Amino acid sequence: MASVAFSGAAAAATAATTSRRLPASAKLSLSPSSSSSLKLLGSTPIVSRLFLKPKRCSAAPLPSRAFSSAAAAPKCLASDPEQLKLAREDIRELLKTTFSHPILVRLGWHDAGTYNKNIEEWPRRGGANGSLRFEIELKHAANAGLVNALKLIQPLKDKYSDVTYADLFQLASATAVEEAGGPKIPMKYGRVDVSAPEQCPEEGRLPSAGPPSPADHLREVFYRMGLNDKEIVALSGAHTLGRSRPDRSGWGKPETKYTKDGPGAPGGQSWTAQWLKFDNSYFTDIKEKKDEDLLVLPTDGVLFEDPAFKVYAEKYAEDQEAFFKDYAEAHAKLSNLGAKFDPPEGIVIDDGPSQPVPEKFVAAKYSSGKRELSENMKQKIRAEYQAVGGSPDKPLQSNYFLNIIIVIGVLALLTSLVGN
Repeated sequence: MASVAFSGAAAAATAATTSRRLPASAKLSLSPSSSSSLKLLGSTPIVSRLFLKPKRCSAAPLPSRAFSSAAAAPKCLASDPEQLKLAREDIRELLKTTFSHPILVRLGWHDAGTYNKNIEEWPRRGGANGSLRFEIELKHAANAGLVNALKLIQPLKDKYSDVTYADLFQLASATAVEEAGGPKIPMKYGRVDVSAPEQCPEEGRLPSAGPPSPADHLREVFYRMGLNDKEIVALSGAHTLGRSRPDRSGWGKPETKYTKDGPGAPGGQSWTAQWLKFDNSYFTDIKEKKDEDLLVLPTDGVLFEDPAFKVYAEKYAEDQEAFFKDYAEAHAKLSNLGAKFDPPEGIVIDDGPSQPVPEKFVAAKYSSGKRELSENMKQKIRAEYQAVGGSPDKPLQSNYFLNIIIVIGVLALLTSLVGN
């Protein structure tokens, strides 16, 4: 994530994709409500208070035997589950017209990537808390161009006011990966937003694209977040999306055969030929290094040079399924870093595995009327018959002597009853 995913350098390039071809609802000519909301990017205390939205609460019903006159305490959630689902559908439609997959992935990563595992206090520890919406953090060098992503997200925030910024950023990031053909990411929501720019992390927590010692730099940054070598390499694979522009980051070519015609604003240099498709081509292209029109940053090339990184880079170049599996797990972990959830267990909006539908009760099926026995029942009956030397297909011969004794006994009983 050194480049597009985290560094304000290379990744800022994708901002141009959205800045020139935004739909009317997402450009600067927003509705009055959206325009005023965008002014919230300022860092003054008065403006910051406008970000504070009341939590959506639902009164929890009292137990049927509770006779207390006290009102039930409301149950509050950071984000409304139904609005999360609706926002996800709107993000899917937005992606179809703006081709903003790369910059939305980066938005979520940069909000979460400031996490410091050595700091326990929230929100000082950083992480996915929506702080990236404030101007003071947007101006960090690593976040160059992300204001364009925020312009896409703000109308959604205006429409779905009961969803936090922190959740919207991560929802957009995960949805962008999935809509680009990537793996399904096991996300949860309910992240609480910070409320003021004073709660933003200091600059310098995100990685850069071209440090003197790329491997050491990546480990220093990602280990601080609690991530390991496998997760560093897997997350780097998201560079299969996006482009870098030299006028913004100092990296890449002004234009290549893969970017001269867009989609979106033309220009820049991509890491892969199909830079809006999520697959494992990032690893295969870096390994081969045959195409001069494809970008390889120092933090990209080191994945095949460092012995520990190379194990995973080679694996992902050969096995896209393994890459997708590890990426989905790493992305979900990254999106939760530093977050405070309400409820604590989070909110899952994806439908789980379908539950078996109970068989509809039909009285006739269980009546004593004639019906065909199941094969399982036939096998049980056959086993019982065979235990005494017969089978359902060849019933046992009648024991006539026993039958006569039974008849005589019944007649004697009836005679006795009549006599009495």
